[in-house]
Amino acid sequence: MDVKNPILEEPDRVNPYFRASSLLFNRVKWDLNPQAWIARSRLQELKNRYEGEKAVILCNGPSLLKSDFSLLNDVYTFGLNKINLLFESTTFRPSCVVSTNRYVIRQNRDFYNSTDIRLFLESSALKNGVKPRENIIFFHSTNIDRFARDCSLSLFEGYTVTFVALQLAFHMGFRDVALIGCDHEFRKKGPANMLVKAENNDPDHFDDRYFPEGEVWQLPDLDRSELYYRYAGNVYEAFNRKIVNATAGGKLEVFDRVDLVDFLAG
Repeated sequence: MDVKNPILEEPDRVNPYFRASSLLFNRVKWDLNPQAWIARSRLQELKNRYEGEKAVILCNGPSLLKSDFSLLNDVYTFGLNKINLLFESTTFRPSCVVSTNRYVIRQNRDFYNSTDIRLFLESSALKNGVKPRENIIFFHSTNIDRFARDCSLSLFEGYTVTFVALQLAFHMGFRDVALIGCDHEFRKKGPANMLVKAENNDPDHFDDRYFPEGEVWQLPDLDRSELYYRYAGNVYEAFNRKIVNATAGGKLEVFDRVDLVDFLAG
């Protein structure tokens, strides 16, 4: 079944031939990297491995701390970006960690280079100090805005790492996926994707050290993130799967709201 992207973007002002050439160049460049073939093989092994099961994606909003992590011991979980900052206060560990942003990857590379948890990292991690290991799967990002039902070739990031995690969960066969800690609001304001330096303690994530003072990060694009959440929801629905929001509070109303206990018990 082919599910079209329902998002209507403004006309692309970039010369289409230049854009196509750039996409082809990046695709070939990645394909020539030996890590691309290793990653593709590992992703193919994961295709539909968890068919029909449930998964939980742990986003990084402050509300994540309201979650009862003891409920997650028997469910597959996707941690995002700097979820390891949570490890000091709980014995919970996610089944895997997903990260896409090159600034976040560079800032968190010591953890990525030392953990035994399975990692899904954007291929730029190779240029930002992350060394290939058995537990790491690098993936290729593309500018083609599509939801990848098979992630072994390329992924579109959809302006949020959560969209990437949703594609990986679909690829791996999960039927129902719940989000927690997806607050979908930030106190720090400014143009979407603008690079800023963090000031004082970080109020926008579950740990105030997430972006410590002086750390460079990119402001979120909440509007486009929401559009791609809707896109992901449409794909899941078309294949008789479902995404729900089990966040305690927050402002994301794209998905049906459920209690985490009910989601896991249903």
